[in-house]
Amino acid sequence: MDLPVYADVVKAHQIVQKYAHRTPVLSSSGINKMVGAELYFKCENFQKVGAFKFRGACNAVFSLSEAEAAHGVGTHSSGNHAAALALAASMRGIAAHIVMPINAPDIKKKAVAGYGANITFCKPTQEARESTLAAIIAETGATEIHPYNNFNVIAGQGTAAKELIEDKGEFDIILAPVGGGGLLSGTAITAKHLLPACRVIAAEPAGADDAYRSFQSKTRVPSVEPKTIADGLLTSLGERNFAIILDKVDDIVTVSEENIVAAMRLIWERMKIIIEPSSAVPLAAILEKKVDVQNKKVGIILSGGNLDLGNLPF
Repeated sequence: MDLPVYADVVKAHQIVQKYAHRTPVLSSSGINKMVGAELYFKCENFQKVGAFKFRGACNAVFSLSEAEAAHGVGTHSSGNHAAALALAASMRGIAAHIVMPINAPDIKKKAVAGYGANITFCKPTQEARESTLAAIIAETGATEIHPYNNFNVIAGQGTAAKELIEDKGEFDIILAPVGGGGLLSGTAITAKHLLPACRVIAAEPAGADDAYRSFQSKTRVPSVEPKTIADGLLTSLGERNFAIILDKVDDIVTVSEENIVAAMRLIWERMKIIIEPSSAVPLAAILEKKVDVQNKKVGIILSGGNLDLGNLPF
């Protein structure tokens, strides 16, 4: 199995920085005082399409040869990856074929359509998503760009941590949320290369704890009927992602729904920025004291800011 290394992240960054935002790193003296640590938030909620996903999609699309690109790209996604791939494809001037479950949020359907993708709706099952996409790829010759279990996507996601470290120097701990593992595996590749002594820790909702259980058992455990407000973290770990996580991640911790909401609200109130529930999960781990941050310098990747403002949890 071909796994990316830090040289691939550097190569990805040469592509990504031409098209993506170099997002700001913010901090809050109030939150720092509350938790007894120096926290630095890498704000991917300010990224194009409102999430870190644009980095990986952008690298994957612009890494295709001219011959591959001519047939377009395809994926199945109900969320941020669909929008990210659609935008990256439109920037390269190629077709994006996106399979979305019929019950995907309207706001996400509109976003993907707005970036010019060809959308095919399917039943809301994994089998329907995969079989529908397979038929489209067979018909069009499009290249499948998996949301996280993809070499170039992982390398692209690692560029967020690269910028964080370049902008703010050394860290004792870097925290990221984990769903499919694209952001976490990319972050771990970068952090462990640039800062070997830095601990890389992932946080996950207790109601969707497949990564935690996989990490503990050293065997990939699928996500079965996950229940969490953090809808970006419902997927099972990818095979490539899990191999990198086992090699480079120091720990995975779980947090309660109550603390995810509390952390989300705290960031909204103290930092005056909009984040989605998935982004709040690492801070929730600190509030829940699952990670010891006392007197430490901690980097946190805020994964995105896409959510339905008419349906807030507070």
